[in-house]
Amino acid sequence: MEASVSAALSVSALAMAVIFTVLTILIFTIKALVKLIPYKAPPAPPARKVAISAAPLEQDDQIAAITGSLAAHMGKRPDEFRIVNIQSR
Repeated sequence: MEASVSAALSVSALAMAVIFTVLTILIFTIKALVKLIPYKAPPAPPARKVAISAAPLEQDDQIAAITGSLAAHMGKRPDEFRIVNIQSR
């Protein structure tokens, strides 16, 4: 069976026509679905309250000084432990 250039061109043209026809059908189907079933955005989650920090800003220097002195006394690095609560009497 001998393949000619005109037969190859006609098969290529037919394949392209089928592909573009299917793509056109898909485009119109999607447009119809968008109109029939519109997108509804989900409700926004409720705003979370910002937690108030346990130590006020003026205590930051005190916490840093206490952490540094404890680290020097214990012979450890300051990032090896953490002070979470300071009670004044």
